[in-house]
Amino acid sequence: MGYDVGRFEGDVDEELICTICGGVFHEPRQISPCEHCFCDDCIQEWLKHQQICPVDRNPITTSNLGPAPRILRNLLARLKIKCENEQFGCQAVLKLDGLASHLDQCEHNPKRPVLCEKGCGLKVPLDELPEHNCIQELHKVITDNEKRIQGLENRVQEQNSCIDHLREEVSILKELVRSFRTSAGGISTPDETERAIQTGRWLASLKPAKVKRWGGMISTPDGVLQSIIKRALSDSGCPQHLLSDLMANAHERKWPPGLSTLETRQLNRRRYEQYIAKRVPGRQAIIIMASDNEHMGESMIVEPGIVMVFAHGVE
Repeated sequence: MGYDVGRFEGDVDEELICTICGGVFHEPRQISPCEHCFCDDCIQEWLKHQQICPVDRNPITTSNLGPAPRILRNLLARLKIKCENEQFGCQAVLKLDGLASHLDQCEHNPKRPVLCEKGCGLKVPLDELPEHNCIQELHKVITDNEKRIQGLENRVQEQNSCIDHLREEVSILKELVRSFRTSAGGISTPDETERAIQTGRWLASLKPAKVKRWGGMISTPDGVLQSIIKRALSDSGCPQHLLSDLMANAHERKWPPGLSTLETRQLNRRRYEQYIAKRVPGRQAIIIMASDNEHMGESMIVEPGIVMVFAHGVE
């Protein structure tokens, strides 16, 4: 809606009047190609009901709307208008382009935000200050913030769910790629593809492992310790086709050249931090899968992966 013509000093050129509302243009828009101008709100509402120009009745859509010419905007800016708070005592008359900034500071503006001095520290519209109740308003603020926090928590949960899903897909993809590479002729059978998918899903369900003390590694776990780790892997959902292969690689005799002896392990100690590992749930042990660690090279990884058992230091 445009500005009331009666608020302006002197006569207002009819070219600055919106033919829809009869007021002086507020945020004017121009129709192309006919070049007729209207208030933005007015023409937007008009087009919801009829797709024609209000003046010449030619067909138009919102795509025909554009900014008003600069000369028209300059003419509007120079008009002098009374403050809308005149009824509350404001006698200011100012140029139209300065009206918005004046209203923000106008001491007669009943909606001007003022700071409550009763203790809550909230900003309240001036005309609402006499009825302002600090406790009620603070309760509203707390309730709104709780709703906002809940909304953010819900979004975080949704994002985490998406991340988990993406991790699973990436894990499955890595296992499928590994399956293709290790299959005869580079073609996986349906059974091999299904096993790769099962492996990928299982790995995605495991938490990343962080080893604080690599010196706690047990390179030659005995049968009892291996049985404990095997049971933990099985309980975590490790596919049966993978379980035996991983446990076979839980002893240094099956480890790659870079890990097979104490001497080579000491030489490669600085490379351990580059491993991408998963934790065996509930145990001081990790799984280092070949599909996750191609960057380590053949001297530091074997198919399908390695199980490392520790005395301590796994998080």
